[in-house]
Amino acid sequence: MFEKLEIMQMAQAMARQAALRQNVVAQNIANADTPGYRARDVASFAETYRSDLSTPMKTTRPGHLGGANDYTVAAVETSGSDATSPDGNGVSLEDEMVKSVDVKRQHDLALTIYKSSLDILRSSLGKA
Repeated sequence: MFEKLEIMQMAQAMARQAALRQNVVAQNIANADTPGYRARDVASFAETYRSDLSTPMKTTRPGHLGGANDYTVAAVETSGSDATSPDGNGVSLEDEMVKSVDVKRQHDLALTIYKSSLDILRSSLGKA
Protein backbone atom coordinates (compact mmCIF):
# COMPACT_ATOMS: atom_id res chain seq x y z
CA MET A 1 0.00 0.00 0.00
CA PHE A 2 2.67 2.53 0.97
CA GLU A 3 5.00 1.59 -1.89
CA LYS A 4 2.45 3.12 -4.31
CA LEU A 5 2.96 6.63 -2.89
CA GLU A 6 4.86 8.83 -5.34
CA ILE A 7 7.29 10.09 -2.69
CA MET A 8 8.23 6.50 -1.84
CA GLN A 9 8.69 5.67 -5.52
CA MET A 10 10.87 8.75 -5.96
CA ALA A 11 13.04 7.85 -2.96
CA GLN A 12 13.42 4.29 -4.25
CA ALA A 13 14.30 5.53 -7.74
CA MET A 14 16.86 7.94 -6.29
CA ALA A 15 18.48 5.14 -4.29
CA ARG A 16 18.57 2.87 -7.38
CA GLN A 17 20.15 5.63 -9.45
CA ALA A 18 22.76 6.24 -6.74
CA ALA A 19 23.56 2.52 -6.64
CA LEU A 20 23.96 2.41 -10.43
CA ARG A 21 26.22 5.46 -10.38
CA GLN A 22 28.33 4.02 -7.54
CA ASN A 23 28.76 0.85 -9.60
CA VAL A 24 29.92 2.87 -12.63
CA VAL A 25 32.33 4.91 -10.49
CA ALA A 26 33.76 1.69 -9.02
CA GLN A 27 34.25 0.29 -12.53
CA ASN A 28 36.03 3.49 -13.56
CA ILE A 29 38.38 3.26 -10.58
CA ALA A 30 39.02 -0.44 -11.22
CA ASN A 31 39.97 0.35 -14.82
CA ALA A 32 42.12 3.39 -14.02
CA ASP A 33 45.21 1.61 -15.39
CA THR A 34 43.55 -0.07 -18.38
CA PRO A 35 44.93 1.34 -21.65
CA GLY A 36 42.25 2.94 -23.80
CA TYR A 37 39.51 2.79 -21.14
CA ARG A 38 37.17 5.79 -21.21
CA ALA A 39 35.51 6.97 -18.00
CA ARG A 40 31.75 6.47 -17.88
CA ASP A 41 29.02 8.17 -15.90
CA VAL A 42 25.25 8.11 -15.45
CA ALA A 43 22.86 10.91 -16.33
CA SER A 44 21.76 12.92 -13.29
CA PHE A 45 18.69 11.85 -11.36
CA ALA A 46 16.92 15.16 -12.01
CA GLU A 47 17.24 14.78 -15.79
CA THR A 48 16.12 11.17 -15.94
CA TYR A 49 13.31 11.46 -13.40
CA ARG A 50 11.81 14.50 -15.16
CA SER A 51 12.02 12.87 -18.58
CA ASP A 52 10.38 9.73 -17.20
CA LEU A 53 7.47 11.80 -15.85
CA SER A 54 6.85 13.61 -19.14
CA THR A 55 3.76 11.54 -19.91
CA PRO A 56 0.61 13.62 -19.44
CA MET A 57 -1.39 10.93 -17.60
CA LYS A 58 -0.47 8.73 -14.66
CA THR A 59 -2.23 5.66 -13.40
CA THR A 60 -3.39 5.69 -9.81
CA ARG A 61 -5.09 2.29 -10.00
CA PRO A 62 -4.26 -0.79 -12.07
CA GLY A 63 -7.35 -0.39 -14.27
CA HIS A 64 -6.59 3.20 -15.32
CA LEU A 65 -5.26 4.08 -18.74
CA GLY A 66 -2.13 6.12 -19.15
CA GLY A 67 1.02 4.16 -18.44
CA ALA A 68 3.18 2.85 -15.66
CA ASN A 69 4.49 4.97 -12.81
CA ASP A 70 7.70 2.96 -12.49
CA TYR A 71 10.94 4.85 -12.83
CA THR A 72 13.52 3.34 -15.14
CA VAL A 73 17.16 3.82 -14.22
CA ALA A 74 19.18 5.87 -16.67
CA ALA A 75 21.53 4.19 -19.10
CA VAL A 76 25.26 4.50 -18.65
CA GLU A 77 26.90 7.02 -20.95
CA THR A 78 30.50 7.92 -21.63
CA SER A 79 31.92 10.89 -19.83
CA GLY A 80 32.57 14.00 -21.88
CA SER A 81 36.11 14.68 -20.63
CA ASP A 82 38.78 14.68 -23.32
CA ALA A 83 41.76 14.53 -20.95
CA THR A 84 43.56 11.25 -21.40
CA SER A 85 46.84 9.79 -20.26
CA PRO A 86 49.52 8.79 -22.76
CA ASP A 87 48.11 5.24 -22.91
CA GLY A 88 44.65 6.56 -23.86
CA ASN A 89 43.04 6.05 -20.47
CA GLY A 90 40.45 8.72 -19.66
CA VAL A 91 39.94 8.03 -15.93
CA SER A 92 40.84 10.72 -13.40
CA LEU A 93 40.98 9.24 -9.91
CA GLU A 94 40.38 12.66 -8.38
CA ASP A 95 37.18 13.11 -10.39
CA GLU A 96 36.03 9.61 -9.48
CA MET A 97 36.59 10.31 -5.77
CA VAL A 98 34.47 13.46 -6.04
CA LYS A 99 31.75 11.50 -7.86
CA SER A 100 31.85 8.84 -5.15
CA VAL A 101 31.24 11.45 -2.44
CA ASP A 102 28.39 12.90 -4.50
CA VAL A 103 26.86 9.42 -4.83
CA LYS A 104 27.02 8.90 -1.06
CA ARG A 105 25.29 12.26 -0.55
CA GLN A 106 22.58 11.31 -3.05
CA HIS A 107 22.01 7.93 -1.41
CA ASP A 108 21.83 9.52 2.05
CA LEU A 109 19.29 12.00 0.69
CA ALA A 110 17.15 9.16 -0.69
CA LEU A 111 17.23 7.39 2.68
CA THR A 112 16.35 10.63 4.50
CA ILE A 113 13.37 11.23 2.20
CA TYR A 114 12.18 7.68 2.75
CA LYS A 115 12.61 7.85 6.54
CA SER A 116 10.91 11.25 6.80
CA SER A 117 7.99 10.02 4.72
CA LEU A 118 7.59 6.99 6.96
CA ASP A 119 7.70 9.21 10.05
CA ILE A 120 4.95 11.43 8.60
CA LEU A 121 2.83 8.37 7.77
CA ARG A 122 3.29 6.96 11.28
CA SER A 123 2.38 10.31 12.83
CA SER A 124 -0.75 10.60 10.71
CA LEU A 125 -1.81 7.10 11.79
CA GLY A 126 -1.14 7.94 15.44
CA LYS A 127 1.65 5.38 15.76
CA ALA A 128 4.54 7.77 16.31
